[in-house]
Amino acid sequence: MTGREKPGKMYNEIDLDKIDINAAPPTEEPLRQYYFMAKCRAWVKEFEQENGQRPIAHVQNYGCQMNARDSEKLAGILEVIGYELVDTEEADFVIYNTCTVRENANNKVWGRLGYLGAYKKKHPQMKIALCGCMMQEEEVIEKLKKSYRFVDLVFGTHNIYKFAELLYTSLVQDGMVIDIWKDTDRIVEDLPMERKYNFKSGVNIMFGCNNFCSYCIVPYVRGRERSRRPQDILREIERLAADGVVEIMLLGQNVNSYGKNLEEPVTFAELLLEIEKIEGIRRIRFMTSHPKDLSDELIEVMANSRKICNHLHLPLQSGSSRILKEMNRHYDKEQYLLLVEKIRRAVPDIALTTDIIVGFPGETEEDFQETMDVVRKVGYESAFTFIYSKRTGTPAAIKEEQVPEDVVKDRFDRLLKEVQRHATERANALTGRVEEVLVEEVNEQDESLVSGRMGNNFMVHFPGNEELIGKIVNVKLKECRGFYFYGEFAGQEEQ
Repeated sequence: MTGREKPGKMYNEIDLDKIDINAAPPTEEPLRQYYFMAKCRAWVKEFEQENGQRPIAHVQNYGCQMNARDSEKLAGILEVIGYELVDTEEADFVIYNTCTVRENANNKVWGRLGYLGAYKKKHPQMKIALCGCMMQEEEVIEKLKKSYRFVDLVFGTHNIYKFAELLYTSLVQDGMVIDIWKDTDRIVEDLPMERKYNFKSGVNIMFGCNNFCSYCIVPYVRGRERSRRPQDILREIERLAADGVVEIMLLGQNVNSYGKNLEEPVTFAELLLEIEKIEGIRRIRFMTSHPKDLSDELIEVMANSRKICNHLHLPLQSGSSRILKEMNRHYDKEQYLLLVEKIRRAVPDIALTTDIIVGFPGETEEDFQETMDVVRKVGYESAFTFIYSKRTGTPAAIKEEQVPEDVVKDRFDRLLKEVQRHATERANALTGRVEEVLVEEVNEQDESLVSGRMGNNFMVHFPGNEELIGKIVNVKLKECRGFYFYGEFAGQEEQ
């Protein structure tokens, strides 16, 4: 939070004080949720009168950027209701927005719940809530019911828009409130939001996933693909631009398949062309892209765009065609490399990043060497490398050919060194260039520096002050430190 203005807010301009909380709640969304926000606000005012201060709340996010976006909604609703947001778990209300992509994410939540349980014994008036992907797993709910009865509110990914209604229920009754949906076709937006930054923002364009990769739990906990209507997306981005946002990140489990389930189908490339027309937006990012759906149309739009950043996250997962088939990825090694060649030919300065899994069941040394071969041929600017994590309920979890832990660790270490070697080479090649940088914050380690990102997503630190935050400036890259640079201010772009 250092060195930046108060975060941006965005929601329907509805006066909660004018809502009749004694009337029956509306059935239409999101009006129903504003009604319950008004009910919660009345509760908060009573709390303040009794305690001489507003209740405080903490929102803790785990997981992906879509989770982060959801957490901004949770924080926005809490602030509109009247809670004071704090950075500590020693609060009157704590909510964890959970992730379940890897086992480690689950373990973090269980560990923190142990701490919160002890804290709540000394502060029995506090409320604890859990939401997000982890809550969509049946065994998690059973464990909560059995061993974590001190948790007050539990809901999942499909009904996060109901947070105000569920919170009110939790505030006025004792015991654990659980509201888990198996799936939904609903999309409810236009709710309060507390953005982390006032100059950049994520924008959900779709929810869910239809790919069912054999190792991945996401389709089971996020549901099937649901695309927002393009006019709703454009309206949200126009409002963000009017609020001072200059960079947006379009979010979806697979943005390349956006629009296929709409009544009037729209391609992702067509959506990007419309977004590019919005005045005030200077940078457009998106993630995540599935290689099987990355079209020639999209590559052409990226090549001709003035606003789409020269960065593409293109998950590989494995370089072995055999393993890719076992993963149900719907492309092979040769197709992936041809796609990379096509992208680099159209956008020569593009930075490619990726995800790679090591130790998928049945992976041999020969399979692993195929992955290493792709890393050498592509030369990624960076890669998120993961050790395979068995997720109950996925096809890969029941495979018998689980790779020994020591073998996986050895492969992981070798892969990481290879990725870092190529990433360093690519980064070093940029040294001496002048690049546009969106300044994000005062550097946490050295207050004489500010930090920002280039279009290719590399971080840059250079001398400056908080007046530069939110501005796009020219920076000369003086020294490469692997995955980030030190530079010097080289002039400000026209805003």
